[in-house]
Amino acid sequence: MDEDFLEQAGLEQEVPDQEHLEQRDYDKEYSMQVDYGQEYHDSKYYYHDDFDQDDSDYEDIDLENYDQESFDQENFDQESFDRKSFDQERFDRKSFDQESFSHAGAGQVISLVVEEKYDGLRIDKYLSDIMTELSRTYIRKLIDDGLILVSGKPVKANLRVKTGLEASILLPEPKEADIAPENIPLDIIHEDNDIIIINKPKGMVVHPAAGHISGTLVNALMYHCKDDLSGINGALRPGIVHRIDKDTTGVLVACKNDIAHRFIAEQLKAHSITRKYYAIVYHNLKTESGRIETTIGRHPIDRKKMAVNVKNGKHAITEYRLIENLLNSAYVECTLKTGRTHQIRVHMASINHPLLGDTVYGPSKDPYKLEGQALHAGVLGFIHPSTKEYVEYSAPIPLYFNELLTKLRR
Repeated sequence: MDEDFLEQAGLEQEVPDQEHLEQRDYDKEYSMQVDYGQEYHDSKYYYHDDFDQDDSDYEDIDLENYDQESFDQENFDQESFDRKSFDQERFDRKSFDQESFSHAGAGQVISLVVEEKYDGLRIDKYLSDIMTELSRTYIRKLIDDGLILVSGKPVKANLRVKTGLEASILLPEPKEADIAPENIPLDIIHEDNDIIIINKPKGMVVHPAAGHISGTLVNALMYHCKDDLSGINGALRPGIVHRIDKDTTGVLVACKNDIAHRFIAEQLKAHSITRKYYAIVYHNLKTESGRIETTIGRHPIDRKKMAVNVKNGKHAITEYRLIENLLNSAYVECTLKTGRTHQIRVHMASINHPLLGDTVYGPSKDPYKLEGQALHAGVLGFIHPSTKEYVEYSAPIPLYFNELLTKLRR
């Protein structure tokens, strides 16, 4: 590839754009060290108290928005990529060749040619669109570590791809996660060779993160499934293809192999999965149903919150249906058409109906003394990766939720 083509491809760009600078400064501000057993690893985990999990999917990863996928480093810890495992004589970023990478046993090489419809996209966005099984955070990590190459040379995240551009992705061989399997009881709705459907209880974090290294759903899945979990999303997220908030209850799918993971991830990206949630919100609803369509992105001031209609927000749609008006509140069904972080909580708050118990987007003092928001993932439906038939699973309304409904009906 000649120098003129490389210049046209944007490889001469050495200075990150403003978006990249803002993200880098924000990452630096919130980066911290996390202790994993015997060693400390510099990992950009982010401290997020009530922000541990989200209602989003892996297709939502975007550094312009604060969702859990882009805001966490769990999907790529330092143990997953240990430079000591590379033969330094063979691994020279200035003159990296794929044959050396393969011989070093470092992982897989994927070659791509940019199609016309992706012309002009940033390379991190392009790769996240093409490699749907990889989170955008993981892709950014690969870029930062010099493992995304054009013409044998590492690129920067702000490179704009051109039609016909040839790129190579050098995927490191993941190392075994330093996460202990734990004998935590699981409420299993369904299980087969490809997937396991769980009814997640309130208070359980889905996967390890800063402050939550044990007691997570992943710890429980590792004990129950042994080695039968997909590894696409890194050592800290085996099997996890989507998540729900720590204090949200309900149905969630985990994948037992990479083929199933990719198949379901594609459906999440296409927004073809059925996701129905049940919530109790403040104030009576005056309409039987409605549709909320905005953008959702990181709050410009409070970084722990999301907000509607902010700069660089992502398109978000929630449809809601009134089930029953209650005492100064309402019982509603919310259907997700997209999966942004805290989408239902943010959207319902934006129309003056925040969820009961949600002290982040609703009243700071919860008169009902709940353990987080009154939100339940009730229905999950998708095309099964093996049978290719539509399947749908549901989780019953939890006890605390029913008790609250009874109280509010009086």
